[in-house]
Amino acid sequence: MSVTLADQDKITLWTAAWGAVSLMSAAGAAGSAHKAGTEGSTALTAATGLVGHVLARKPKGAKLEGKTVAGLADQVLPALAAAMSLLRQQDPAEADNFRRTVLVAVHAATRPQQGEPSPTVAEMARKITEALDVASAAPGTGEADNGVAVPEAAAGQDRPELQKIMQEMVDSGFVGVTLRVRDERGEWIGSAGVGELGGTEEPPTDGHFRIGSNTKTFTATVVLQLVAEGRIGLDTPVAGYLPEFGLDRRITVRMLLQHTSGVFNFTGDHYPEYVPGIVYQGREWVEGRFTTYRPEELVRLALSKPARFEPGADWSYSNTNYVLARLVVERVTGRSLGEEMRRLILGPLGLSGTVVPDTSTDVPAPHPHAYYRYEEDGQEKVTDVTRQNPSWISTGGDMISTTADLATFIAALVGGRLLPAGLLAEMFTPEPKAGYGLGVFVQDTPGGGKVITHNGGITGHAGLMYSTPDGGRTLTASLNYVDDADLSMGQAFQQATQRLVQEVFGGARAAN
Repeated sequence: MSVTLADQDKITLWTAAWGAVSLMSAAGAAGSAHKAGTEGSTALTAATGLVGHVLARKPKGAKLEGKTVAGLADQVLPALAAAMSLLRQQDPAEADNFRRTVLVAVHAATRPQQGEPSPTVAEMARKITEALDVASAAPGTGEADNGVAVPEAAAGQDRPELQKIMQEMVDSGFVGVTLRVRDERGEWIGSAGVGELGGTEEPPTDGHFRIGSNTKTFTATVVLQLVAEGRIGLDTPVAGYLPEFGLDRRITVRMLLQHTSGVFNFTGDHYPEYVPGIVYQGREWVEGRFTTYRPEELVRLALSKPARFEPGADWSYSNTNYVLARLVVERVTGRSLGEEMRRLILGPLGLSGTVVPDTSTDVPAPHPHAYYRYEEDGQEKVTDVTRQNPSWISTGGDMISTTADLATFIAALVGGRLLPAGLLAEMFTPEPKAGYGLGVFVQDTPGGGKVITHNGGITGHAGLMYSTPDGGRTLTASLNYVDDADLSMGQAFQQATQRLVQEVFGGARAAN
């Protein structure tokens, strides 16, 4: 059989194969990026046949643009699937040769110096293998060898309806939007607007951003994992873990996670009149945004105010609940929440783009920029607030992530990879007033189905995170905008999320 590859085909093959080795290097395989790259490269250059010919010489125009693990994955995983589909159509024997070559290279790159590969490396190897296997179907059938239907590569999708909604969001006032949807059609990623005011480039699809209250879902998951380990009691009084605060002994760990404790929200609360808390808006916040607050300080501020209601008698969203949850985790384990997060979630899932910053002021590159508008001497000023010390919100909403990591996390959570079935059922059992479970909202969709969700915003950055209960369809998004004390983007935010949920989860598809 005569095999003909266009220049673009050769670039796809080269990007896929050498990108797989680069992914393993970036993930920290074999103790060092250099060692991983050397071991994997040796395997690639030893390939024979058509594959060996293509991989031995870099085609003109081939390049690997991503510098982070998430950025490389966005570029390489679709290329792997596309390369396998291409070779299957041209010559199945060469497809098998390519698959074996890549897996040998990945195995060589992941060979540890001692013991087993790290969880991050193992997860990336799994994703690479999945990308190869998804495309290992007979040409045109859409079915793998086991007869299970598989999605097409994301690069082949055309989702103008999603692009249109993103553009409408930008037209409504958002600076930039990045959207990632994973469903039966594969994965679709798109951006609109700009990553920086005055710039021309769209927000990076692998960009890091502050995820706000999505932090609560991560934190609740850690707490429930410690419940599963027998180290925390879900219905145990919090005062037993943190006696120094003099908490009402009726407040349990469950009440913290479900916002039914009645504890004052340290960012401000209503009785029904508004009672201010910590400064987090206006010129005063902008000028003091690098101030460090300790979580104990935020808790003591909250406890200096009257409780909203008797423990368990009502529901009221309070960031204080999750700062207390953080302190419980740290008291029980003797380690920081960030360390426990890495042990229980970030490491096992390979979430290399997700950060628990504590007092660190930076957002890893690449990232869209966040802005804040305020008035000074009668004039409006707009300031870049991407860099700030997020300790003012602490575990109420300080984490940083990517749309890819959020999608992986929520799919793993609802799919039962992080919690035993019994605790997962409790997590997804909503309090009737607000539909809030333990760190998640359980929301009805227009088509009669349900989604597991939590969204979050923090001074110019916002994140969306949705999944069907089976994890088969997810929507994650990053938004960057100009924030202000009036929360003037709030209505546009609500309208946009409703439109996205309708488009991705509406109709008969929502029943999953």
